[in-house]
Amino acid sequence: MDNDNRFVTGLDVGTENVRAVIASINKDGKIAIVGFNEGKSAGMRKGIPANLTGPAESIDRMLGDAERMGGYDVRSAYVSINGSTVISTQTEGMIAVGAVEHEIDVEDLNRVEDIAVSGRIPANRDVLDVIPLEFALDGQGGIKDPLGMAGARLEIRANVVSALTPNCENLKKATQTADVQALRLVPTAVAAAKAVLDERQKENGVAVVDLGAATSSIAIYEEGDLQYVGVVPIGSNNITNDLAIVLAIEPELAEEIKTRFITGDFGSNKSVAIKVGKHGERTFERKEVEEVVKARLEEIFTEIRKKLKSAKYDQRLPEGIILTGGGAKMRDIELFAKECLEASVKIGVPKQLDGVSNAVSKPEFAVAVGLAMFAAEDVEYQAPIDKKSKKSKKKKSGSGGLFKKLFSKF
Repeated sequence: MDNDNRFVTGLDVGTENVRAVIASINKDGKIAIVGFNEGKSAGMRKGIPANLTGPAESIDRMLGDAERMGGYDVRSAYVSINGSTVISTQTEGMIAVGAVEHEIDVEDLNRVEDIAVSGRIPANRDVLDVIPLEFALDGQGGIKDPLGMAGARLEIRANVVSALTPNCENLKKATQTADVQALRLVPTAVAAAKAVLDERQKENGVAVVDLGAATSSIAIYEEGDLQYVGVVPIGSNNITNDLAIVLAIEPELAEEIKTRFITGDFGSNKSVAIKVGKHGERTFERKEVEEVVKARLEEIFTEIRKKLKSAKYDQRLPEGIILTGGGAKMRDIELFAKECLEASVKIGVPKQLDGVSNAVSKPEFAVAVGLAMFAAEDVEYQAPIDKKSKKSKKKKSGSGGLFKKLFSKF
Protein backbone atom coordinates (compact mmCIF):
# COMPACT_ATOMS: atom_id res chain seq x y z
CA MET A 1 0.00 0.00 0.00
CA ASP A 2 1.04 3.60 -0.60
CA ASN A 3 2.72 4.93 2.53
CA ASP A 4 1.30 8.38 1.80
CA ASN A 5 -2.25 7.12 2.20
CA ARG A 6 -4.36 7.74 5.29
CA PHE A 7 -6.58 5.03 6.70
CA VAL A 8 -9.94 5.58 8.37
CA THR A 9 -12.59 3.34 9.91
CA GLY A 10 -16.38 3.49 10.09
CA LEU A 11 -17.98 1.39 12.83
CA ASP A 12 -21.72 0.77 12.72
CA VAL A 13 -22.89 -0.63 16.06
CA GLY A 14 -26.47 -1.82 15.67
CA THR A 15 -28.91 -3.78 17.77
CA GLU A 16 -28.71 -6.91 15.62
CA ASN A 17 -25.43 -6.49 13.70
CA VAL A 18 -22.14 -4.64 13.96
CA ARG A 19 -20.31 -3.67 10.76
CA ALA A 20 -16.95 -2.07 10.02
CA VAL A 21 -15.39 -0.54 6.93
CA ILE A 22 -11.70 0.38 6.67
CA ALA A 23 -10.86 2.82 3.87
CA SER A 24 -7.66 4.13 2.34
CA ILE A 25 -7.50 7.82 1.40
CA ASN A 26 -4.87 8.86 -1.18
CA LYS A 27 -3.34 12.32 -1.51
CA ASP A 28 -6.08 13.33 -3.96
CA GLY A 29 -8.80 12.43 -1.47
CA LYS A 30 -9.95 9.33 -3.35
CA ILE A 31 -11.51 6.68 -1.10
CA ALA A 32 -10.81 2.97 -1.55
CA ILE A 33 -12.32 0.26 0.64
CA VAL A 34 -9.54 -2.03 1.88
CA GLY A 35 -11.27 -3.95 4.67
CA PHE A 36 -14.75 -4.74 5.91
CA ASN A 37 -16.68 -7.22 8.00
CA GLU A 38 -19.99 -7.76 9.77
CA GLY A 39 -21.05 -9.88 12.71
CA LYS A 40 -23.81 -10.38 15.22
CA SER A 41 -24.25 -7.68 17.85
CA ALA A 42 -24.97 -8.18 21.55
CA GLY A 43 -25.80 -5.98 24.51
CA MET A 44 -27.70 -3.37 22.47
CA ARG A 45 -31.39 -2.57 22.85
CA LYS A 46 -33.15 -0.31 20.31
CA GLY A 47 -29.84 1.28 19.37
CA ILE A 48 -28.76 1.93 22.97
CA PRO A 49 -26.15 -0.03 24.98
CA ALA A 50 -27.86 -2.23 27.58
CA ASN A 51 -24.47 -3.23 28.96
CA LEU A 52 -20.83 -2.61 28.04
CA THR A 53 -19.55 -6.18 27.75
CA GLY A 54 -21.84 -7.33 24.93
CA PRO A 55 -21.10 -4.54 22.43
CA ALA A 56 -17.37 -4.61 23.25
CA GLU A 57 -17.09 -8.33 22.63
CA SER A 58 -19.08 -8.04 19.40
CA ILE A 59 -16.88 -5.23 18.11
CA ASP A 60 -13.68 -7.01 19.10
CA ARG A 61 -14.76 -10.27 17.48
CA MET A 62 -15.97 -8.66 14.26
CA LEU A 63 -12.98 -6.35 13.77
CA GLY A 64 -10.50 -9.24 13.64
CA ASP A 65 -11.19 -10.21 10.01
CA ALA A 66 -11.65 -6.59 8.86
CA GLU A 67 -8.21 -5.72 10.25
CA ARG A 68 -6.60 -8.71 8.58
CA MET A 69 -8.12 -7.81 5.25
CA GLY A 70 -7.04 -4.17 5.52
CA GLY A 71 -3.68 -4.96 7.11
CA TYR A 72 -4.15 -2.38 9.85
CA ASP A 73 -5.00 -2.41 13.54
CA VAL A 74 -8.06 -0.28 14.21
CA ARG A 75 -7.55 1.91 17.26
CA SER A 76 -10.06 4.67 16.44
CA ALA A 77 -13.21 5.05 14.39
CA TYR A 78 -16.21 7.17 13.55
CA VAL A 79 -19.11 5.37 15.24
CA SER A 80 -22.87 5.34 14.57
CA ILE A 81 -25.35 6.32 17.26
CA ASN A 82 -29.03 5.46 17.19
CA GLY A 83 -32.06 5.36 19.45
CA SER A 84 -35.14 7.53 19.90
CA THR A 85 -33.19 10.07 21.97
CA VAL A 86 -31.33 11.23 18.84
CA ILE A 87 -33.16 14.37 17.71
CA SER A 88 -32.61 17.62 15.84
CA THR A 89 -33.64 21.04 17.11
CA GLN A 90 -33.79 24.23 15.06
CA THR A 91 -32.36 27.19 16.98
CA GLU A 92 -31.33 30.80 16.43
CA GLY A 93 -28.60 33.04 17.79
CA MET A 94 -27.25 36.58 17.42
CA ILE A 95 -24.03 38.38 18.35
CA ALA A 96 -22.63 41.88 17.92
CA VAL A 97 -19.29 41.67 16.11
CA GLY A 98 -18.13 45.30 16.13
CA ALA A 99 -18.18 48.14 13.67
CA VAL A 100 -19.97 47.94 10.32
CA GLU A 101 -16.66 47.42 8.49
CA HIS A 102 -15.71 44.42 10.66
CA GLU A 103 -15.00 41.31 8.61
CA ILE A 104 -16.58 38.10 9.87
CA ASP A 105 -13.92 35.59 10.92
CA VAL A 106 -13.90 32.00 12.21
CA GLU A 107 -14.04 33.16 15.83
CA ASP A 108 -17.26 35.06 15.09
CA LEU A 109 -18.81 31.97 13.50
CA ASN A 110 -17.86 29.83 16.48
CA ARG A 111 -19.30 32.40 18.88
CA VAL A 112 -22.65 32.68 17.15
CA GLU A 113 -22.93 28.87 16.98
CA ASP A 114 -22.27 28.69 20.72
CA ILE A 115 -25.05 31.22 21.31
CA ALA A 116 -27.42 29.16 19.17
CA VAL A 117 -26.72 26.11 21.34
CA SER A 118 -26.36 27.67 24.79
CA GLY A 119 -29.56 27.52 26.83
CA ARG A 120 -31.48 25.85 24.02
CA ILE A 121 -30.08 22.33 24.28
CA PRO A 122 -30.59 20.74 27.75
CA ALA A 123 -27.50 20.05 29.81
CA ASN A 124 -28.18 16.30 29.78
CA ARG A 125 -27.73 16.12 26.01
CA ASP A 126 -24.53 15.94 23.95
CA VAL A 127 -24.40 18.07 20.81
CA LEU A 128 -23.43 15.80 17.92
CA ASP A 129 -23.43 18.47 15.23
CA VAL A 130 -24.45 22.05 14.52
CA ILE A 131 -25.58 22.63 10.93
CA PRO A 132 -25.86 26.33 9.97
CA LEU A 133 -28.94 26.69 7.77
CA GLU A 134 -28.81 30.43 7.21
CA PHE A 135 -26.89 33.50 8.34
CA ALA A 136 -27.96 37.14 8.41
CA LEU A 137 -25.71 40.21 8.52
CA ASP A 138 -27.26 43.45 9.79
CA GLY A 139 -30.70 42.09 8.94
CA GLN A 140 -29.77 40.81 5.47
CA GLY A 141 -30.68 37.11 5.43
CA GLY A 142 -30.20 34.27 3.00
CA ILE A 143 -26.42 34.09 3.52
CA LYS A 144 -24.88 30.60 3.42
CA ASP A 145 -21.28 31.54 4.32
CA PRO A 146 -20.60 34.99 5.83
CA LEU A 147 -16.84 34.40 6.28
CA GLY A 148 -14.99 37.55 5.14
CA MET A 149 -18.17 39.62 4.76
CA ALA A 150 -18.53 42.95 6.58
CA GLY A 151 -21.17 43.71 9.19
CA ALA A 152 -21.86 44.66 12.81
CA ARG A 153 -24.51 42.09 13.76
CA LEU A 154 -24.36 38.39 12.90
CA GLU A 155 -27.37 36.09 13.21
CA ILE A 156 -27.69 32.36 12.63
CA ARG A 157 -30.47 29.85 12.12
CA ALA A 158 -29.11 26.37 12.77
CA ASN A 159 -30.11 22.74 13.11
CA VAL A 160 -28.59 21.19 16.25
CA VAL A 161 -28.41 17.39 16.41
CA SER A 162 -28.11 15.94 19.91
CA ALA A 163 -28.49 12.77 21.95
CA LEU A 164 -28.78 11.99 25.66
CA THR A 165 -25.37 12.23 27.33
CA PRO A 166 -25.56 8.85 29.14
CA ASN A 167 -26.23 7.05 25.83
CA CYS A 168 -23.28 8.79 24.18
CA GLU A 169 -20.94 8.08 27.07
CA ASN A 170 -21.94 4.43 27.33
CA LEU A 171 -21.45 3.89 23.60
CA LYS A 172 -17.99 5.45 23.83
CA LYS A 173 -17.16 3.25 26.82
CA ALA A 174 -18.31 0.15 24.94
CA THR A 175 -16.01 0.88 21.99
CA GLN A 176 -13.17 1.83 24.34
CA THR A 177 -13.54 -1.54 26.08
CA ALA A 178 -12.85 -3.06 22.66
CA ASP A 179 -9.70 -0.87 22.36
CA VAL A 180 -11.36 1.43 19.81
CA GLN A 181 -11.67 5.15 20.48
CA ALA A 182 -14.89 6.72 19.17
CA LEU A 183 -13.61 9.95 17.60
CA ARG A 184 -17.08 11.11 16.63
CA LEU A 185 -20.64 9.83 17.02
CA VAL A 186 -22.82 10.22 13.92
CA PRO A 187 -26.57 9.50 13.74
CA THR A 188 -27.27 6.36 11.71
CA ALA A 189 -29.40 7.95 8.99
CA VAL A 190 -26.95 10.85 8.58
CA ALA A 191 -24.10 8.40 8.05
CA ALA A 192 -26.16 6.42 5.52
CA ALA A 193 -27.03 9.63 3.67
CA LYS A 194 -23.33 10.45 3.32
CA ALA A 195 -22.80 7.20 1.41
CA VAL A 196 -25.88 7.13 -0.83
CA LEU A 197 -26.87 10.73 -1.64
CA ASP A 198 -25.44 13.20 -4.15
CA GLU A 199 -25.44 16.99 -3.90
CA ARG A 200 -28.34 17.39 -6.34
CA GLN A 201 -30.59 15.22 -4.18
CA LYS A 202 -29.65 17.13 -1.04
CA GLU A 203 -30.31 20.44 -2.76
CA ASN A 204 -33.72 19.51 -4.20
CA GLY A 205 -35.06 17.72 -1.12
CA VAL A 206 -34.71 14.07 -0.13
CA ALA A 207 -35.09 11.78 2.89
CA VAL A 208 -32.99 8.78 3.86
CA VAL A 209 -34.72 6.09 5.93
CA ASP A 210 -32.38 3.52 7.44
CA LEU A 211 -34.41 0.42 8.26
CA GLY A 212 -32.55 -1.24 11.11
CA ALA A 213 -33.35 -4.30 13.17
CA ALA A 214 -34.94 -2.47 16.12
CA THR A 215 -35.26 1.13 14.90
CA SER A 216 -35.92 3.08 11.71
CA SER A 217 -33.91 6.30 11.42
CA ILE A 218 -34.78 9.30 9.25
CA ALA A 219 -32.65 12.15 7.88
CA ILE A 220 -34.14 14.89 5.70
CA TYR A 221 -32.10 17.18 3.43
CA GLU A 222 -33.07 20.31 1.54
CA GLU A 223 -31.09 23.21 0.08
CA GLY A 224 -27.96 21.15 0.61
CA ASP A 225 -28.32 20.93 4.40
CA LEU A 226 -29.59 18.46 7.00
CA GLN A 227 -33.00 19.76 8.07
CA TYR A 228 -34.28 17.01 10.35
CA VAL A 229 -33.26 13.84 12.19
CA GLY A 230 -35.69 11.44 13.85
CA VAL A 231 -35.93 7.81 14.96
CA VAL A 232 -38.89 5.43 15.03
CA PRO A 233 -38.46 2.66 17.68
CA ILE A 234 -39.62 -0.12 15.33
CA GLY A 235 -37.54 -2.15 12.87
CA SER A 236 -37.34 -5.29 10.77
CA ASN A 237 -36.88 -7.53 13.83
CA ASN A 238 -40.45 -6.72 14.81
CA ILE A 239 -41.58 -8.46 11.62
CA THR A 240 -39.51 -11.53 12.46
CA ASN A 241 -40.84 -11.65 16.02
CA ASP A 242 -44.44 -11.33 14.84
CA LEU A 243 -43.98 -14.23 12.44
CA ALA A 244 -42.39 -16.35 15.18
CA ILE A 245 -45.33 -15.72 17.52
CA VAL A 246 -48.17 -16.12 15.04
CA LEU A 247 -46.69 -19.20 13.33
CA ALA A 248 -45.34 -20.66 16.60
CA ILE A 249 -41.87 -21.16 15.15
CA GLU A 250 -38.29 -20.28 16.05
CA PRO A 251 -37.07 -16.75 15.20
CA GLU A 252 -34.42 -18.22 12.88
CA LEU A 253 -37.12 -19.94 10.83
CA ALA A 254 -39.23 -16.77 10.84
CA GLU A 255 -36.24 -14.79 9.53
CA GLU A 256 -35.79 -17.32 6.75
CA ILE A 257 -39.43 -16.95 5.73
CA LYS A 258 -39.15 -13.16 5.76
CA THR A 259 -36.00 -12.97 3.65
CA ARG A 260 -36.65 -15.84 1.23
CA PHE A 261 -40.35 -15.73 0.50
CA ILE A 262 -41.83 -12.33 1.29
CA THR A 263 -41.90 -9.43 -1.15
CA GLY A 264 -43.31 -5.92 -0.86
CA ASP A 265 -45.61 -6.64 -3.79
CA PHE A 266 -48.18 -8.51 -1.69
CA GLY A 267 -50.60 -10.80 -3.45
CA SER A 268 -48.71 -10.97 -6.75
CA ASN A 269 -47.52 -14.53 -6.17
CA LYS A 270 -50.14 -17.20 -6.78
CA SER A 271 -48.36 -19.84 -4.73
CA VAL A 272 -50.53 -20.91 -1.80
CA ALA A 273 -47.88 -22.35 0.52
CA ILE A 274 -44.39 -21.71 1.89
CA LYS A 275 -42.15 -24.67 2.68
CA VAL A 276 -39.09 -24.20 4.92
CA GLY A 277 -36.87 -26.16 7.27
CA LYS A 278 -33.75 -28.20 6.64
CA HIS A 279 -34.62 -30.90 9.15
CA GLY A 280 -38.27 -31.71 8.80
CA GLU A 281 -39.99 -29.58 6.20
CA ARG A 282 -42.78 -27.29 7.43
CA THR A 283 -45.52 -25.68 5.37
CA PHE A 284 -47.33 -22.38 6.00
CA GLU A 285 -50.12 -20.62 4.18
CA ARG A 286 -48.71 -17.69 2.26
CA LYS A 287 -51.79 -15.58 2.93
CA GLU A 288 -51.34 -15.90 6.69
CA VAL A 289 -47.65 -15.03 6.47
CA GLU A 290 -48.28 -12.03 4.23
CA GLU A 291 -50.97 -10.66 6.55
CA VAL A 292 -48.53 -10.66 9.47
CA VAL A 293 -45.73 -8.98 7.51
CA LYS A 294 -48.01 -6.45 5.84
CA ALA A 295 -49.54 -5.36 9.16
CA ARG A 296 -46.13 -4.69 10.71
CA LEU A 297 -44.77 -2.94 7.61
CA GLU A 298 -47.82 -0.67 7.58
CA GLU A 299 -47.11 0.23 11.20
CA ILE A 300 -43.44 1.01 10.46
CA PHE A 301 -44.16 3.21 7.45
CA THR A 302 -47.10 4.90 9.16
CA GLU A 303 -44.78 5.96 11.98
CA ILE A 304 -42.18 7.10 9.46
CA ARG A 305 -44.79 9.18 7.68
CA LYS A 306 -45.79 10.77 11.00
CA LYS A 307 -42.17 11.88 11.41
CA LEU A 308 -42.18 13.34 7.89
CA LYS A 309 -45.39 15.21 8.69
CA SER A 310 -44.06 16.56 12.00
CA ALA A 311 -41.03 17.86 10.12
CA LYS A 312 -43.39 19.39 7.49
CA TYR A 313 -41.84 17.36 4.66
CA ASP A 314 -44.60 14.85 3.92
CA GLN A 315 -45.09 14.80 0.12
CA ARG A 316 -42.62 17.69 -0.14
CA LEU A 317 -39.52 15.81 -1.26
CA PRO A 318 -38.88 16.05 -5.03
CA GLU A 319 -36.10 13.45 -4.85
CA GLY A 320 -38.26 11.12 -2.82
CA ILE A 321 -37.13 8.69 -0.15
CA ILE A 322 -34.05 6.45 -0.16
CA LEU A 323 -34.18 3.24 1.88
CA THR A 324 -31.02 1.77 3.42
CA GLY A 325 -30.22 -0.69 6.20
CA GLY A 326 -30.77 -4.42 6.58
CA GLY A 327 -34.55 -3.99 6.39
CA ALA A 328 -34.19 -2.61 2.85
CA LYS A 329 -33.05 -6.04 1.65
CA MET A 330 -36.63 -7.34 1.62
CA ARG A 331 -37.55 -7.86 -2.01
CA ASP A 332 -39.68 -5.10 -3.56
CA ILE A 333 -40.04 -3.30 -0.24
CA GLU A 334 -39.77 -0.01 -2.15
CA LEU A 335 -43.10 -0.82 -3.86
CA PHE A 336 -44.89 -1.14 -0.54
CA ALA A 337 -43.14 1.93 0.91
CA LYS A 338 -44.15 3.99 -2.13
CA GLU A 339 -47.79 3.10 -1.55
CA CYS A 340 -47.65 3.91 2.19
CA LEU A 341 -45.61 7.10 1.94
CA GLU A 342 -47.09 8.36 -1.35
CA ALA A 343 -43.65 9.30 -2.58
CA SER A 344 -40.95 8.06 -4.90
CA VAL A 345 -38.94 5.37 -3.07
CA LYS A 346 -35.62 3.78 -4.07
CA ILE A 347 -33.08 1.47 -2.45
CA GLY A 348 -29.79 3.24 -1.65
CA VAL A 349 -26.33 1.67 -1.82
CA PRO A 350 -22.85 3.23 -1.34
CA LYS A 351 -21.32 4.45 -4.58
CA GLN A 352 -18.28 6.14 -6.14
CA LEU A 353 -15.75 4.06 -4.22
CA ASP A 354 -12.64 2.12 -5.22
CA GLY A 355 -11.03 -0.99 -3.74
CA VAL A 356 -13.33 -3.84 -2.74
CA SER A 357 -16.31 -1.52 -3.05
CA ASN A 358 -18.57 -4.11 -4.68
CA ALA A 359 -18.58 -6.09 -1.45
CA VAL A 360 -20.02 -3.15 0.52
CA SER A 361 -22.31 -1.76 -2.19
CA LYS A 362 -25.28 -3.01 -0.23
CA PRO A 363 -27.96 -1.11 1.72
CA GLU A 364 -26.87 -2.70 5.02
CA PHE A 365 -23.34 -1.29 4.66
CA ALA A 366 -24.43 2.28 3.90
CA VAL A 367 -23.95 3.47 7.49
CA ALA A 368 -20.44 2.01 7.93
CA VAL A 369 -19.32 3.38 4.55
CA GLY A 370 -20.79 6.80 5.33
CA LEU A 371 -18.95 6.88 8.66
CA ALA A 372 -15.68 6.13 6.87
CA MET A 373 -16.43 8.93 4.38
CA PHE A 374 -17.03 11.40 7.21
CA ALA A 375 -13.76 10.28 8.80
CA ALA A 376 -11.96 10.78 5.48
CA GLU A 377 -12.90 14.48 5.59
CA ASP A 378 -11.36 14.84 9.05
CA VAL A 379 -7.75 15.88 8.41
CA GLU A 380 -6.90 15.28 12.07
CA TYR A 381 -8.01 11.64 11.95
CA GLN A 382 -5.09 9.43 12.94
CA ALA A 383 -4.40 6.38 10.81
CA PRO A 384 -4.68 2.93 12.39
CA ILE A 385 -1.35 1.38 13.29
CA ASP A 386 0.23 -1.05 10.81
CA LYS A 387 -0.11 -4.56 12.14
CA LYS A 388 3.61 -5.15 11.61
CA SER A 389 4.34 -2.58 14.31
CA LYS A 390 1.33 -3.42 16.48
CA LYS A 391 1.81 -3.09 20.21
CA SER A 392 -1.66 -4.05 21.35
CA LYS A 393 -2.05 -5.38 24.87
CA LYS A 394 -4.62 -7.90 23.75
CA LYS A 395 -5.17 -9.98 20.67
CA LYS A 396 -8.28 -9.38 18.61
CA SER A 397 -10.60 -12.35 18.41
CA GLY A 398 -12.81 -13.25 15.49
CA SER A 399 -10.08 -14.71 13.28
CA GLY A 400 -11.48 -17.69 11.50
CA GLY A 401 -12.47 -19.31 8.23
CA LEU A 402 -10.87 -18.03 5.06
CA PHE A 403 -9.08 -15.09 6.66
CA LYS A 404 -7.47 -17.28 9.30
CA LYS A 405 -6.01 -19.51 6.62
CA LEU A 406 -4.82 -16.62 4.47
CA PHE A 407 -3.22 -14.60 7.23
CA SER A 408 -2.11 -17.25 9.73
CA LYS A 409 1.53 -16.72 8.77
CA PHE A 410 1.39 -13.14 9.95
